[in-house]
Amino acid sequence: MNMDLVTRASRLPRAGETLIGQTFSTVPGGKGANQAVAAARLGAEVAMIGCVGTDAYGTQLRDALLVEGIDCQAVSTVEGSSGVALIVVDDSSQNAIVIVAGSNAELTPASLGACDAVLQAAEVIICQLEVPIDTVGHTLNRARALGKTVILNPAPASGPLPEAWYASIDYLIPNESEASALSGVTVDSLDSAKVAAAALIKAGAGKVIITLGAQGALFADGKSFEHLAAPKVRAVDTTAAGDTFVGGFAAALAAGKSEAQAIRFGQAAAALSVTRAGAQPSIPTLHDVQGFVPS
Repeated sequence: MNMDLVTRASRLPRAGETLIGQTFSTVPGGKGANQAVAAARLGAEVAMIGCVGTDAYGTQLRDALLVEGIDCQAVSTVEGSSGVALIVVDDSSQNAIVIVAGSNAELTPASLGACDAVLQAAEVIICQLEVPIDTVGHTLNRARALGKTVILNPAPASGPLPEAWYASIDYLIPNESEASALSGVTVDSLDSAKVAAAALIKAGAGKVIITLGAQGALFADGKSFEHLAAPKVRAVDTTAAGDTFVGGFAAALAAGKSEAQAIRFGQAAAALSVTRAGAQPSIPTLHDVQGFVPS
């Protein structure tokens, strides 16, 4: 759960360079919170597990989830600052992001005991890598022990995942750079994405969905590959597009949709999100997606 500090500039700055920005805004974000908001707006009943700080951002982050109808009984407040993300968005709608964990670092395995009822009540459990690694591993193991559908969005990824995690993951959903970091294969084409997905399946992941931006998504289940093209839209800001996809995919799975239907639903939601600025403000509703016609 991060407060996004967002500035727009004509381009991303080079090392040592100062640019004049165009606009600045503070927007509730964080991968977990974004995915929770996406799932809630797209029809799912959602609970969030996380930590916020005692600063003003902490109150704003919690309130942003509550207004979406998200269960925040497992969102705790810890002394100190909340998480923040410093984001620069350029004129081509690409972004560069620096994250400071803040209170997110206080979500420890020991603190999850009080959240077990929330895990037990869930059908689908989504994890990301913006909280401590040990906490993610604990949650994956507990989710598997409870027989839940487990989704891991391995972001941000700096290298391979612990080998023991893979057996607990039903759906591993990295983007191109994350798939590269996890598999050791440079993902820069559909063919290389297939090689990376095969490596991640071999490592033990149940199924893999590599999101490829404007090129769509690659689904791999260990038996075959399926490339699902992305809807065509005019992008304004790609922030939270991946989170919107993950939340939409999870919401569709929980609603009983097939994997292909859930992927296409997530793609439609993500496509709509990039036509709008910001993280959580860009995430569409179920009504938006149902009425979406690609350009």
